[in-house]
Amino acid sequence: MSNEKVMNRWLVVVGAVLIQLALGAIYAWSVFTPELEEAGWSKLNTQAVFSIGLLFFALVMVWAGKQLNTLGPRKLSIASGIVLGGGYLLAGLFGGTDVIALSIMIGVIGGSGIGLGYVVPIAVGMRWFPDKKGLITGLAVAGFGFGAMGWVKLAGAWGNLLQTIGLSGTFTAYGIAFAVMVILGGLVMVFPPEGWKPESYDEPTTDSSGKAAAGTVNFESGEMLKTPQFYMIWLTFFFGASAGLMSIGLMKLYPMEALQASGFTKMQASAIAGTAMAVFFSLANGLGRIGWGVISDKLGRKTSIMIMTGSQGLIVLAFTFMAGTPALLYIGATIIGFNFGGNFALFPAITSDTFGTKNVGSNYPFIFLSYGIGGIAGPIMGGMLGDMGNFPLAFTICGVACIVGAILISMVKPPQK
Repeated sequence: MSNEKVMNRWLVVVGAVLIQLALGAIYAWSVFTPELEEAGWSKLNTQAVFSIGLLFFALVMVWAGKQLNTLGPRKLSIASGIVLGGGYLLAGLFGGTDVIALSIMIGVIGGSGIGLGYVVPIAVGMRWFPDKKGLITGLAVAGFGFGAMGWVKLAGAWGNLLQTIGLSGTFTAYGIAFAVMVILGGLVMVFPPEGWKPESYDEPTTDSSGKAAAGTVNFESGEMLKTPQFYMIWLTFFFGASAGLMSIGLMKLYPMEALQASGFTKMQASAIAGTAMAVFFSLANGLGRIGWGVISDKLGRKTSIMIMTGSQGLIVLAFTFMAGTPALLYIGATIIGFNFGGNFALFPAITSDTFGTKNVGSNYPFIFLSYGIGGIAGPIMGGMLGDMGNFPLAFTICGVACIVGAILISMVKPPQK
């Protein structure tokens, strides 16, 4: 079977990046929040739409993972493009600045569209690249991080879409672009033939101690949910996701306040904070997915997550002292973005290593639910404390939680069947 003529497996990576560039739209939400605040929205309202999108992203992803082998990755990808694009189109045509309308169109519909497609490149990529799990998972989801930078800049400094065609026009344009990109990328989302493996690759069956090699013992979802390892991995992702997602939601609002308190004008503060989010955070977010994936192939998944989550806790704790100084703000945004991006390479890979590669498409969405719940806890807490004038407390809580997560993941050992 290894000699059977099949498509070039790197086409899967190209399709994955194209899909994820569009799905990364959810991280571009912060570029719209200043205009919505001017239209009368509270900080809590701006974070609520973001959180609803993340929740439906995670919930629908569980269903999509279960349907992956039934419907096939290509059909799920096409459905993702239609639903995501449709949500933004509806927001552009009918949403305006209405809180409920945008919560449904961007949050519920758009988030669901992302959930339909997100697991596809990860599951397909791992089947085609069993020899490079960390790297390929990082590449498969890198577009998700880079996409945020592109969509933020197109709406602002690069394309001036918000100034030229307004909020509704930008939503409409994005809806069309998202649908086209996801559908095109989905055309190459297919599993390799049964029994196929890369040339000159022999899958290990045992590790150096004689135990079953990582990823070779396959747990069904029901079996996985009965193990303590699942809950330790789940909580670690939850703490890291809460901290990162709160930082994303506040990466423009909080530094703007801190910079103005340091003597910068509102226009200067807006430009500096926008650069921190759209360039430093977003670029590092994409690079972190590849970087931590490569690192984990060398150091191992558990060690990499310990380092990543522990250092995230320390920098989030320090961020309240960094946000009012441009150079320190850029450094903080870069490190937070790099570590946050690493979550999306390392947690699918540790799910595969711990519970088996065969069922990662249906198992990882349960781990990923922690991201959806973290998407409510982190941003909503940040928005509420922001309305109370206490952004630093939100960063302190999330920083401590990340350090707890690093301790939890250190205790994870291979589960027994």
